[in-house]
Amino acid sequence: MTSTGSAGCRAASSAVPSCLRSPVLCTPSQSEQRNGAAVATGENERLAGRYRVVEQLGRGGMGVVWRAVDEVLGREVAVKELRTYNDSSAPELDGLRIRMQREARAAARVRHPGVIAVHDVTELDARPVIVMELVDGPSLDDVLSERGLLDPREAASIGARVLEALGAAHAVGVLHRDVKPGNVLLDRTSGRVVLTDFGIAAMDDPGDGSTAHLTRSGELVGSLDYLAPERAQGQQPGPASDVWALGATLYAAVEGGSPFRRTSTWSTLTAIVQEPLPEPRRAGPLGPVLQRLMSKDPAQRPDAREAARLLAAVAAGEDPSATTHCAAVPVPVPGTVVHRPASRRAALPRPAPLTALTVRPGK
Repeated sequence: MTSTGSAGCRAASSAVPSCLRSPVLCTPSQSEQRNGAAVATGENERLAGRYRVVEQLGRGGMGVVWRAVDEVLGREVAVKELRTYNDSSAPELDGLRIRMQREARAAARVRHPGVIAVHDVTELDARPVIVMELVDGPSLDDVLSERGLLDPREAASIGARVLEALGAAHAVGVLHRDVKPGNVLLDRTSGRVVLTDFGIAAMDDPGDGSTAHLTRSGELVGSLDYLAPERAQGQQPGPASDVWALGATLYAAVEGGSPFRRTSTWSTLTAIVQEPLPEPRRAGPLGPVLQRLMSKDPAQRPDAREAARLLAAVAAGEDPSATTHCAAVPVPVPGTVVHRPASRRAALPRPAPLTALTVRPGK
């Protein structure tokens, strides 16, 4: 799901949802509503004859998310519909349609309590609509905005559970590609930590019969602050890219900000690729684990399951270095060949020219 999707998959919290704080995601004008969401006509609209819309929870460049009630099963759900405009071309609409369908398929493929549950996919005026669980709680981004920094052990506990979900996703060929605080939901009812927003996820077999590549060559999608070095260089992402993004998420949670954020996109990309990770000052026992998760070389990062064990040790107050070390096993990405470096000290690939890249923010 997208950042708008993550807002829509949770019940409103006391903190203002991150998607509504951003000026680009503010309430649209009436003309935008007419050209965009077809459900925007008010409350009590029904989708597929069963989902009664209650209120809008968030909107972004790709979709609008609503709180709704499934009147067949008698439960609250989050409904995400594709947002389109009158001037959108047919190829653009087809691409958005495929992307949204793949979002639902990616989340549904991963059977894990730490991944947002997809209940249904239906259509409204020939546009796909995803019906998901509604998580009763804020995002990690909301918590950080309200409380400030997290205790390292608390952050490690959250991170361990996100990595367990990522491990399950990687095992079935799904790369999330947009792990960040806004896409980690904290369920206040059950205590679950839920990974959401599979809107730009990649799958080894989308299962939709389409061979379309939804990301153009040289284009970066996702959130710049959490982009792994190999992705910043325009290389094919892999499971290790998600591990980096989770490391950057935890770094921000305990240190108060992204380690490589600079004054421009160009300088930020350059820092991600070339500059060493700033020494964590507040991370305590979490610091050495962050260094491993955010190694510049993806081959030197632990895989998701090993990283989860390391973080679980920190959360329990144990020495993570005493945790049994298991070598990371690369998970093949479609159309790529996994190569192991001849030496653990092998030089990193020469950075690709950053001028050839176009950064497109996560939706």
